[in-house]
Amino acid sequence: MTTTIAVAGKGGTGKTTVAALLIRYIVQNRLGSVLAIDADPSSNLNLALGVEVEQTIGAVREDALTKVQAGNMGSGITKTDFLEYGVRDALVEEKGFDLLAMGRPEGQGCYCAANSILRHSMDRLSLGYDFVVMDNEAGLEHISRRTTRDVDALLIVSDFSQRGIVAAGRVAGLTRELKTQVKRMGLVLNRARGWTLDTLPAEVAAAARNTGVPLLAVVPDDPLLGEYDLLGKPLWDLPDDSVAWQTLSRTFATLLATSTHA
Repeated sequence: MTTTIAVAGKGGTGKTTVAALLIRYIVQNRLGSVLAIDADPSSNLNLALGVEVEQTIGAVREDALTKVQAGNMGSGITKTDFLEYGVRDALVEEKGFDLLAMGRPEGQGCYCAANSILRHSMDRLSLGYDFVVMDNEAGLEHISRRTTRDVDALLIVSDFSQRGIVAAGRVAGLTRELKTQVKRMGLVLNRARGWTLDTLPAEVAAAARNTGVPLLAVVPDDPLLGEYDLLGKPLWDLPDDSVAWQTLSRTFATLLATSTHA
């Protein structure tokens, strides 16, 4: 059975960092095979993982639409075949995990049929993995369009501010409004300077409670993350004594123990 974990939050909160380190945790602890899906149009999960992406699902979709409109799909190949081959071609295979990047959003034109084919193709592909980890934009478009399987856990990442936590609450609210099948949600407060899960200011603790989402982790502000980002170094190489890695590792251990036995 595949365990699907999605990570969401507004830009700049560190959600891609959380997604990348979750993938690293699963791989390093040999918990199973992983399909990483970069569903954020900014597409930088690959940089955090230290891999190159040559093709995106968005580019495959645009290519298919262009060929259909021009009547140039080619003899003996259907649109379904073309799109399913495109998904396989876009898959980046690495040791321990594979990666799909969704790429740019839709342009002008009718994408309903193409999106349906791509969605089902990706769902079938993901069934071959023990874990699917999705790095989402705050709009949760990719999650809302999933039809065949539930999301086992949604991690909502916020920076350590009242405004950030309110935005995280809106992500949770959007998930409920869309009636998305998410089995459980958890809140991660990132870049906390000097604060821990047990020493939160009363105002921050109250704001977190108001989201209606259980607070899973308070991640310290880790200067190594800024250094790695500045130098373009993948988070895969983050040392084990990194305070962010140590905190998130404990969170992931609890999360996965719960999600895989739910």
